Amino acid sequence: MGYKEVYSAWQADPEGFWMDAAKGIDWVQGPSKAHFDQGPAGEWFADGMVNTCFNAVDRHVLAGRGDQIAIMHESPITHSTKGITYKELQARVSSLAGALRMRGVEKGDRVIIYMPMIPEALEAMLACARIGAIHSVVFGGFAAHELAVRIDDCTPKAIIAASCGLEPGRVVHYKPLLDAAIDLATHKPEFCVVFQREQEVAKLVEGRDFSWHGFQYGVKPAECVPVEGNHPAYILYTSGTTGAPKGVVRPTAGHLVALNWSMKAIYNIEAGDRFWAASDVGWVVGHSYICYGPLLAGATTVVFEGKPVGTPHAGVFWRIIQNHRIKSFFTAPTALRAIRREDPNGDYIKRYKLHEMQALFLAGERADPETVKWAQEHLGVPVIDHWWQTETGWAIAGNPLGIELLPVKVGSPTKPMPGYDVQVLDEGGHPVAPGTLGAIAIKLPLPPGTLPTLWNADDRFKKSYLSHFPGYYETGDAGYIDEDGYVYIMARTDDVINVAGHRLSTGAMEEVLASHKDVAECAVIGVADELKGQLPMGFLCLTKGCTRPAADVIKECVRLVRDQIGPVAAFKLAVVVDRLPKTRSGKILRGTMAKIADGVEYKMPATIDDPAILDEITAALKAIGYPEAA
Repeated sequence: MGYKEVYSAWQADPEGFWMDAAKGIDWVQGPSKAHFDQGPAGEWFADGMVNTCFNAVDRHVLAGRGDQIAIMHESPITHSTKGITYKELQARVSSLAGALRMRGVEKGDRVIIYMPMIPEALEAMLACARIGAIHSVVFGGFAAHELAVRIDDCTPKAIIAASCGLEPGRVVHYKPLLDAAIDLATHKPEFCVVFQREQEVAKLVEGRDFSWHGFQYGVKPAECVPVEGNHPAYILYTSGTTGAPKGVVRPTAGHLVALNWSMKAIYNIEAGDRFWAASDVGWVVGHSYICYGPLLAGATTVVFEGKPVGTPHAGVFWRIIQNHRIKSFFTAPTALRAIRREDPNGDYIKRYKLHEMQALFLAGERADPETVKWAQEHLGVPVIDHWWQTETGWAIAGNPLGIELLPVKVGSPTKPMPGYDVQVLDEGGHPVAPGTLGAIAIKLPLPPGTLPTLWNADDRFKKSYLSHFPGYYETGDAGYIDEDGYVYIMARTDDVINVAGHRLSTGAMEEVLASHKDVAECAVIGVADELKGQLPMGFLCLTKGCTRPAADVIKECVRLVRDQIGPVAAFKLAVVVDRLPKTRSGKILRGTMAKIADGVEYKMPATIDDPAILDEITAALKAIGYPEAA
């Protein structure tokens, strides 16, 4: 069956489709049906009994694949490579789970995990899943205040942390941040477990803190605890518009069924294959496709502690893909842009043999066509953009390599996946014609694995996602669907700017700017204008080695936008900067840049990678007279 037949089969019988997909999971007690009309947005497989850790680890050992590598750790920062087999993973996870249980952690208790990219982070997640505890991974190195907010929201019984994280050339001290967060928080965890890394041994608080190995000494390993299908597997916080984080809840059974289905259908990965998602366990990609997805499939997953450039060079991704014979590789467009900027001619790619790599997958933000074309040209494999969110946990739209590789349209994440009825709506909630820009929404119910609600916040869930377009989940993204059914994500809804009554996508302008040979990376924001309401302003990072005057490049970019989008875009403002402010996951902080340009007070984003960049942006804007009062 091809994509069309699979998607039609879901449309014709969603219940039958998902019950069939559920056969790929080992159940303690199978569900009586797939969809339950309960909770704010429905639930999946709610009365089944199942265990995530059993499906991700134990069943592969029982199937005779215990000696296969489950997790491969690659740290170019510590110059180490380490493999852990499924059998070893089972022993390590059941030991940690037994120690947690001995200290009173039970099914339903929350455990915060605050760790860098080391295998122990995955072991902590799986140990919680083994005993039915609900984990909440907080990105390692997050500021104390942000960690405290999450401690107070999910009230964990325990926190599992590492003594430090490692960045190129520096040690990030996790333990002082953890101690400060616990001091700030109203809720206090009963105990903390600290994995001591050799780069920094942290001071433990007597009576509260345990060392990772000492904590597990002499404990009885824990067996898997069956949980209900709608039992939360984890809580993952995503930034909210009010500044208060939103705790996305991931239900156990839907999560297992959807991820297991996606590994083969979307990524073409099966037992024994090697898969790498270059992300972080603190983000949804890390949950879905570093930890759970590959292990559910019985594949080998890579945990990478490094950067796309600088650890040690712009070829590190290709080296790892060669050495571990990676079949499918997944990264963010930002990482690819960083590599392209350092290595515009793809010289590093030529050094490595990428024989087994069948495709490159991109997600996390819009994949601009120039970057996609660069990767296609130099890698010689399909470059597949796919679109999803923390809230959905897996792809809304994609190109299902394991079913059928659809023709790639650069700039589109291809077509909706089964379970997602994607529609483009106008302000009044009416579907618009093909090719028309609008708000992208998904007709309810959402498929398995997506969020059923927010942690302890049903009303906020309804207000944030369900109230604007009744009967739909509002994605917050703007875009269009073409005549062939291909989805195009152009911007977040709030990144659609209104220039003299014309709704224009900043993403479309970025696409044009990125096509300039001297532009490595760019961002477009809307700035306030008395006459036209808003005007677009471009920020350009030039390619390495470009010696041309910035003014010349800007002039050519202005002309390009005028030629390709038209005078209606009113694109005249641009500035050259060394780098763009981003979150740690690589998303450009366009909203913060717009506030700086408009002279509006802003709150320092908790997820910002390097706060000093905002000073650089402010200086660059002042040099061209923004904000105008400056």
